[in-house]
Amino acid sequence: MKNLNRYGYAFIAPFWIIFLIFNIYPVALTFYYSFTNYSGSGTAEVVGFANYQRLIADSYFVEAFFNTWKIWGVNFALQIVIALILAMIFSDARVKMKGLSFFRSIFYLPNLITVSSVALLFGILLDWQHGSLNMVLMNIGLISEPINWLNQPTTAQLSVSLILTWMWFGHSFIVVMAGVSGISTDFYEAALIDGANRWQTFTKITLPLLKPILLYIMITSLIGGLQLFDLPMLLTDGIGSPDGSLNTMVLYLYNQAFKYNNYGYAAAVAYGLFIITVIFSAIVFKSMYGNERKQARRV
Repeated sequence: MKNLNRYGYAFIAPFWIIFLIFNIYPVALTFYYSFTNYSGSGTAEVVGFANYQRLIADSYFVEAFFNTWKIWGVNFALQIVIALILAMIFSDARVKMKGLSFFRSIFYLPNLITVSSVALLFGILLDWQHGSLNMVLMNIGLISEPINWLNQPTTAQLSVSLILTWMWFGHSFIVVMAGVSGISTDFYEAALIDGANRWQTFTKITLPLLKPILLYIMITSLIGGLQLFDLPMLLTDGIGSPDGSLNTMVLYLYNQAFKYNNYGYAAAVAYGLFIITVIFSAIVFKSMYGNERKQARRV
């Protein structure tokens, strides 16, 4: 048996070696660099908590924090509303919508397109001189002159939010529908017999039973949203233009490390982002399940 155990350790050793080298070691090294003044070459100078003190008082990081929240907030609100509306339609016993598999494939398709391709596509569509969107809006009379969508702070943030919504609502819809399919049809049939309308059925049966699914979507979307980088990077000059409105936290981290060679401070930004993600994920979880736990303790 001892020899068999040794063989088992030998089989799992490659995984753990790779995991330690490419996962644990970079995380630990980044943590060390967050306490240093390191430019990418030479010796790292230990500066203690100076980078974290700078991070707290950094107005550019605070701006990047709020930019990230604005872009993610609009994106998530639209994404989850669209997913829930579609789920309500497809799960309605009265409508009996057909072709769910086809629609799931169509809605999920944008999620399969690479971000670079999406950025190229919408960069052309939103071009203020020759973009298709401006031409269509001018032809139908909604605007009188072209709008420079990606060169104004408000429209730039809104554009990124809408693109992200288009990319991700299909994923949320599939997850929500998976949750709906796990709800017993007896609940809906009983509600139908009792004369409940669509809104009552949705708010009193579907939404409460979907709470774990919605929690999963919100936390995963929050984690992904706080790490927003690729789309703002590819749609603009790479530093968050216009007027820093697309300067997200990860884009700020990237520029600090690879544009300004300030690896020590960038490492502190990375751990600051990690702490922010953990805190807000805990807040979301607490807000959704805190009251239920209190009631369970009372019982």
